[in-house]
Amino acid sequence: MSEPGVYDLIIIGSGAAGYGAAIYAGRYLMKPVVIRGKFGGETATAGQIWNYPGVPGADGYELMKAMEKQALDSEATQVDGKVVSAKRDDGGCYTITVETPKGEQLEYQANTLIFAQGAERRRLGLPNEDELTGKGVHYCVTCDGPVYGGKEIAIVGGGDASVKGIIDLAKYVSKIYFIVRSDKLRAEPINIEEMEKLGNQVEILYETKVEAINGESKLESVTLSKEYNGSKDLKVDGLFVEIGADPQVAVAESIGVELDENGYIRVNNLMETNISGAFAAGDTVNAFGAFKQTITAAATGAVAATSAYNYRRTKGNLCEVHWRVPSDVEGKPAES
Repeated sequence: MSEPGVYDLIIIGSGAAGYGAAIYAGRYLMKPVVIRGKFGGETATAGQIWNYPGVPGADGYELMKAMEKQALDSEATQVDGKVVSAKRDDGGCYTITVETPKGEQLEYQANTLIFAQGAERRRLGLPNEDELTGKGVHYCVTCDGPVYGGKEIAIVGGGDASVKGIIDLAKYVSKIYFIVRSDKLRAEPINIEEMEKLGNQVEILYETKVEAINGESKLESVTLSKEYNGSKDLKVDGLFVEIGADPQVAVAESIGVELDENGYIRVNNLMETNISGAFAAGDTVNAFGAFKQTITAAATGAVAATSAYNYRRTKGNLCEVHWRVPSDVEGKPAES
């Protein structure tokens, strides 16, 4: 665990954006601390990733472990915990309070801050949903799909994540009921084509919603908004919910960071927010619209770290920050 104290940069989040920022900050000889909540973000649970340049077919979890190692090798430090408060004083110094898994509350200070907390999976908001989560109701195909070998499951969605989830689930399950609220899919054509190759293993129920989740100790069935084969009750062994995610912006909002009309942190092309010294990256920003990928998260993290570095050079030691001395410079400190 990193020691509480003063750093050049605080990075809240440990996904591709957070670690991407940490790697670049280290290259700039900054002293960053990464607040690690949910390790690896969405990438860590994505299964095999075929479109990340240079490492086709990489396992998402292993890719994030490699990013974490690269960040730590770049002399970033890391603390496990949840940010419970953030504030910025009149001099421009940020103080972040972190609650560790042991219940300790530790304070970290820096004059630059990057929000990279990603997004939280959306839920259906139905009675019994919380009680049956992990007992037949799931939000991560990669994590939980393999336990349904040879069984029948349902997946709620309609976008790219749900279609890709179906392609992955088809390796294990015997039947997939694809419950789609609208009358068409919103996924990438290449993924729809791949799903269509599965034939009658996948049955799409258009203009249909899940109205109830049934079962006591485990999921037994779901109730649909309209009949399927003469009944609204559909017996399934598992239900996967893939209906998008909400950006985690509460900490950013607490210090006055502006959001856009879709609830994402508003940034310019340098990942700067409206608050001096505060930047954002990854799935908390809407830099590429609905297109959210590991590569775009890492890229925005790199941009945010570069902007934080330039801000630090311009503003100086707002929190009495100490810079490391690069080993390849003859006794000269890094620029300040």
